[in-house]
Amino acid sequence: MVAAVSGGADSSALLLLAVEAGCEVTAVHVDHDLRPGSAAEADVVAELAASLGARFLARRAPVRPGPNLEARARQARFSVLPGGAMTGHTADDQAETVVLNLMRGAGLDGLAGMRPGPTKPLLALRRRETTALCETLGIRPLVDPTNDDLALRRNRVRHEVLPLLDRVAERDVAAVLARNATLAGDDSRFLDDVAAAALDPTDAGALADAPRPLARRALRRWLVDHGDGHAPAATTVERVLEVAGGRWRATEIGNGRRVVRRGGRLRLERRSSVER
Repeated sequence: MVAAVSGGADSSALLLLAVEAGCEVTAVHVDHDLRPGSAAEADVVAELAASLGARFLARRAPVRPGPNLEARARQARFSVLPGGAMTGHTADDQAETVVLNLMRGAGLDGLAGMRPGPTKPLLALRRRETTALCETLGIRPLVDPTNDDLALRRNRVRHEVLPLLDRVAERDVAAVLARNATLAGDDSRFLDDVAAAALDPTDAGALADAPRPLARRALRRWLVDHGDGHAPAATTVERVLEVAGGRWRATEIGNGRRVVRRGGRLRLERRSSVER
């Protein structure tokens, strides 16, 4: 079992709980080389892993500062992590993800946020609980200064948007959003099964003739399964439906990819393959 451990409270708690549960765990630290001294953080994680009897691996996945930093760092991180690696995402991360997805217009899948499962075992815990666990056990988690950088959209949601929503609603909105994500996820998975049984998302004619909600659902699942795992924006799905209906020949869908209609079928292509 592999756990992605940055050394922060959430991922440290993940490692602690996995070991306590009797799992044989390998802690993997990924250094993006985004700030001075980041490589030394691997030593802190290695020491924690050794103290718990867990194995340790260090990986480098350098990312340059610039636009879409969070997305590029996430892609780089998962490119060096083994499949099925656990992450320390909490209910607070889930709430932030739901808000970010709403701003992207990602539809029902966006409301569902991150899907629970073996790779995200802490989604029911709050960030304050992982911090309290570390404090109780005498673990000093690393503090990543980029988590306070308001140039990053997630940080603005964390430090500005959610606290404002708490004040307006006079309640803990993160807990509400996390619960709503669970309900939306149940609906999303049910509709995925219905759409998969009823419709081939690469059959352009069938998509064009199908009820719009069913076509959207089939396409959204297809794009998620063949992308980075994140729900596409609603506008992206609508553009692909225009391609299926023959009004456009192709459309860009982001991350260097586009959907093309050929011979009545939809195909996903990388920009490099298009330009050759």
